[in-house]
Amino acid sequence: RDRQRTPARPQMTTDLSGPSRRKHITLVATAAAVFAVDLATKITASAALADRDIDLPGPLDLRLSHNPGVAFGMGNDTPTWLVLTLTGAVAAGIAVAAWRGLFASSIAAGVVVGGALANVADRSQAGTVVDMLYTGWWPTFNVADVAIVCGAFALAATAWRAPPEPATVP
Repeated sequence: RDRQRTPARPQMTTDLSGPSRRKHITLVATAAAVFAVDLATKITASAALADRDIDLPGPLDLRLSHNPGVAFGMGNDTPTWLVLTLTGAVAAGIAVAAWRGLFASSIAAGVVVGGALANVADRSQAGTVVDMLYTGWWPTFNVADVAIVCGAFALAATAWRAPPEPATVP
C-alpha cells in the first residue's frame, strides 16, 4: 500500500540575532524601565504624601490615594484575584505578541507591559494600587496608568503606520 506522508507542521522559530534580538532587548528593557520608574514613584509618593498634598503649578497636583478599583475609579468591588489575573494575562499576551514580532513597535509594547506589570506588583502587596497624580477633574492615577494609556495609543498609531515583521518559518 501507498502511505501518504503527512507534511510536518511548520514551526515558528525565534531568531536571536539582528533586528529580532534588538526588538526583544528593546521590549524587555522598556518594560523594565517603566516598571522601575513607576514603583519608584509609588514608594516616593507613599513616603512624601502620607500626611500632605503638594500643589504644583498647572493642572496636576500630588495627592496620595489607594485605588482598589480597576481603572479610572471603576470596579472597586472587583475581587483582587480577578484583577491580578486579568491584568497579568493581558500583559503576558501583549508581551508574547511583541516577542513574536506582531507589533510594529517594541517600545510601545514594552511601555504597556511595564505599566501593567507594575500595577500587578503594587496590587499584589495590599490589594490596591498607589495613585498620586491628581487633577481634580479626573480620577487620581499613577505613572503606570499613563504608560498603559500612552503605550496603547502608540501601539494603535504604529499599527497603522508600519506592518509588523513576518514570523520566521523554516
